[in-house]
Order: sequence, then C-alpha cells, then structure tokens
Amino acid sequence: MKLVSHFICGSIASHFAICIGYKTMKKSYKKVAALALVFVMALTSAGCAKKNETTGGNAVTEETASTKAADTDTAETTGTSETADTSGDSVPGWQKNAADKVDLTWYINFSWFTTPWGENLVSKTITEETGCNIEFVVPAGTESEKLNSLIASDSLPDLVTLGWYEPQTNQMIEDGMVYALDDLANQYDPYWFSVADKSRVSWFTKEDGHIYGYPNSSFSPADYEKYDNIASNQTFLVRKDIYEAIGSPDMTTPEGFKAAVKAAVDKYPQINGQPIIPIGAHEFTATGNVSFDQYLCNFLAVPYEKDGKYYDRFTDPELVRWLKTFRDLGQEGYLSDDIFIDKRAQMQEKVAQGRYFCMLFQRTDLADQQKILYANDPNSIYMAVDGPKNSKGDAYTLPGTGINGWTVTMISKNCERPDRAIQLFSYLMSEHGQLMTWLGVEGTTWDYVDGVATMKPDVRTMLTEDRNQYNKQYGADSTYWMFQDNAMALKWAVPPTEPLGQMETWTYPYVMSTSQYDVSLPADSNEMDIQTQVDNEWGVVLPKLLLAGSETEFDSIWSEFLKHRADYGYDKVLAAKTEMMDEAKVKLGIK
Repeated sequence: MKLVSHFICGSIASHFAICIGYKTMKKSYKKVAALALVFVMALTSAGCAKKNETTGGNAVTEETASTKAADTDTAETTGTSETADTSGDSVPGWQKNAADKVDLTWYINFSWFTTPWGENLVSKTITEETGCNIEFVVPAGTESEKLNSLIASDSLPDLVTLGWYEPQTNQMIEDGMVYALDDLANQYDPYWFSVADKSRVSWFTKEDGHIYGYPNSSFSPADYEKYDNIASNQTFLVRKDIYEAIGSPDMTTPEGFKAAVKAAVDKYPQINGQPIIPIGAHEFTATGNVSFDQYLCNFLAVPYEKDGKYYDRFTDPELVRWLKTFRDLGQEGYLSDDIFIDKRAQMQEKVAQGRYFCMLFQRTDLADQQKILYANDPNSIYMAVDGPKNSKGDAYTLPGTGINGWTVTMISKNCERPDRAIQLFSYLMSEHGQLMTWLGVEGTTWDYVDGVATMKPDVRTMLTEDRNQYNKQYGADSTYWMFQDNAMALKWAVPPTEPLGQMETWTYPYVMSTSQYDVSLPADSNEMDIQTQVDNEWGVVLPKLLLAGSETEFDSIWSEFLKHRADYGYDKVLAAKTEMMDEAKVKLGIK
C-alpha cells in the first residue's frame, strides 16, 4: 500500500472549507460559499489534506446495519469474506451484466496515482469480466483544491476515492451528493451483502442507518488476535552499510542517537559526491511533520489515553525530551535544510541516492527506491533498527491499520449507471476480485500450488526488480488498491523477501490495533474548528522548535504554543474525543 502524507491536516484554506459546512446552512448556500472558497483557494493555493490525530479514525456513529445485510449470508468479522453462493438472487450482478458495456469515471484524490486503466492485464480482464471500463480522474496539483472544486460545481465523477479522514467525506454525505451503498445493493446487487465485511459495514454505517463509502486496507481488532504477521508502516531506518561501518550503535537513547548521527557524518560526509543528510523525515506541511510528531510518539510509546480520557499526546514529556534532542542536533548543524523544504519527489530522489543516514519513515514510501539501491549494492539499502525509545525503554506501540483503513470509495449521484457501479464494487470486494487485484489472472500470473494461490516465479521476479514494468504489463499486487483487503490477502501471503522483507518483519512484534482511538471530529463542529487552529499553529511552531537557537528559546516557543491552545479551547476537543473514544470501544466490543 502506498501511503502518502494522508495523516496530515488541512491548511488555512481547508479550514475555511470546514467552516462553511455547518448543518444549519442550506445546501444552496453551501454551494455559493463553496464556489467562493474555490476562488479564494485558486489565489492562495493553500489546500492540504486533513491529518489523522493519532492513527486515523471515523466519526463514531451508532452501531446500525441494514436489514438486508442481517438477512444475507455475510462474511465473518475477521475481514476475510468468502465467495458467496451464486444461485438465485445471490448471482453477482457483474456476472449477469458483463455484456452491457459501460464507461465509469473514477476520481482518485491522490495526485501521485498515475497508473492508467485498460493497458495492463488486470484492468483489461476486469473490464472483460464486468463490462466496466474506467477513466481515472486525478488532481494535477493540490488535492483539496481539485476536490473542493468538483464539489462546489456539483461535477463529481461517478466514483470517488479519498481518505476517510478528509473533511469532504462527510460533507458529500451530508449534502446528499453520494448514494447509500446498501440502498443500491438492495435494488441492484444483493450479492454485495455477501462480500461486504460485517464489521466494516457496521463501523461505517451512519446514524441514518446507511453506509455511503466502503474502506480499503481495513483491519478489525479481531484480525490482530487472529494474525501475527500484520505489519506497521512506521519504521526507524538506517542505511545498512553506514550503520554497520560505525559499529551498529545503540540509537535508543538521546545520547546514543546523537553520537551515532555524528559518527555517520564524520565517517561519510559525502555520498557519491553529495553531502550526506544525517536525519531524514517526511515532508513538512502546513500542520507539522508526521515523523517528528505522530511517529515519534509511537516509538516513544506515548499512550493514547490516560485515566479513561483521550490523551493529549503532543504534550507528553517524552516527546518534548526527544524534540529537544533533535533541536540539539540542529543547533550543531545536523538537521539539513533539505528536510524542511523537500517535497515527495525530491525526497524520493535522495532516498534512491542513499543520501540519508537515518529516518523515521513509512517503509512502503521508499519501496521503489529501496529496490534501486539493492540492485546497485545490496549493502547500501535501508534497514529497520531500534530507534528512539522513552526513558523507561518501553517497547514501541506502532499502529497497524485500524478498522477505518486508509480510503473510502463512494458512488456519486452524478453517476448515470449506479447499478453497474455497485456491481463493480461487489466484484472488487469479492474473493475473486481480490485475487485479481492482488495476484492477477490464474494461469498467467499465478497458479494453485498445493492448494495455495501462488505467484509465478518469473512474475514475482519482475515485481521485485521492476515495479514500473510490472504495473504496465500485469497491474496486480494492488496496483489498483482502492478496495484492497489486506486481511483477506494474508491467506495468500508469502514471507516477505529482500530488499523489503526485513523492514516489514521488524515491525511485527510492535504492532497494535488502535481503532478505538481512530476518532475524527465532525467537520461542522466547533471542536473541529479549534482543532484546525491548533493544527495550523503546530505547523508553524514545530520547525521553530527544531531550529531554536537554545533550549531557553525552545521552552519559550513551547510555552507560548501551549497557552494559545488553551486560549482556543483545546480542552473541549479532548472532551469530545474522549466521548467518541468511549463510543468506539462500545461499538468494537472492547468496553
């Protein structure tokens, strides 16, 4: 799964987008305001995605499900839906209507998604089997600007995929711009209820009793009890050859961390003629940097709750202690200017050059670059090692994917063929569809070996060595990830291999489910307005803390930030999140 900065908050422009969404406004007024917003954002170019506070979440709703879902054979709540009985009304709609060719437009709210439809084996086969041809619509620039423009002009494509955490997700539902999936399934494809995971449907069902978007990459708490090979994407990585050359030092304490960074720079001041970048991180955004706030909290085992209340993790003393450690390194010249200004493209280029010594980073975000390094020199790859720990040396608490998953996909009311759209959903959610998007076409890219679906060796070689060519030729292995069911795919999983395997397996012992903390404040709430103000200020404060000229200056900046948060009324945010956390626990059956 490619995850890109989908845990980051909106800018001031997206803050205005939230402000105009109050339920008390009439829909027509919303659209006028939204059109004005588009004009403002065109001038400011200030949009950006909404950040997950902790690990991701969804506004908690009452545990409801459609009557039809209760009456239909459903999958177990482990997220591993089996192919349903295809007799009578349970015959999949896509099997009955494949001869009826339709074209569907599909908006993907990630500018980096560039794989076309219809040019590789998987997409061609899906079109043949379902009769649905896809035209992707992808933003050329800032995602929120494009999406807000589509919403304001009421020109959403047929299908829409975006992060569950985006404020526009609830906005489209509240404005009646998307279909209820259960209504469409009842009318056009009862088979959908057979392949929809019961726990996910329950979680995403709104207070009106309907579900409007289906998630990908979703794991229920029960999955964490069942599997021991669920990975986190969050890792502390070091360049293998440099780390070993300086003696594989302990980097779990501030003292050991600083000593290791300095030793690496002393021994390797340049990488292939270019300055080494001592410490790498994800890009800085209008609302902070996930490496230095969220990921660091998880490595320091900062709790998500204390005394039954949602915990204010960013104020934890352990986080402050380590931010001061990075400040110390910055004062001595070990925080390169690159990390404060580079965007994803520049970072990918520098990873491929092996210029970073260490980084708190999502391992899948550098998978392609890792393969380049491995091909050039297997010792130059990045590997996961123990990084920052709290003062007690506690084990890491790395979040695996929660029940919210990563994205949701919805069907717009602009779609002229919602019948075929829901049937395509059913196809992609079914075990047959999952086999197609994960492994490809049986007999061509995979075969059953001793009863286990197994990728052909030559295909796996291409996947490992040349992902771009693999996408162009085959298009499996979740190239089309919009409905990827990671829990179901574990039944086909093989032990991960180098150059990516070590980074993944290193996370297994530390993974935990954090679904009960996956809370998202309503976009039209006063608490969300407060949260947005705090997030935007944090985006300004974090670089200042890291670049502070002294610890005294750091303390002054920190104290002022805490005062501003209190003035905004941040205690109201924590109270609201505590209430949502408690509701989530009940819904998940853990309280």
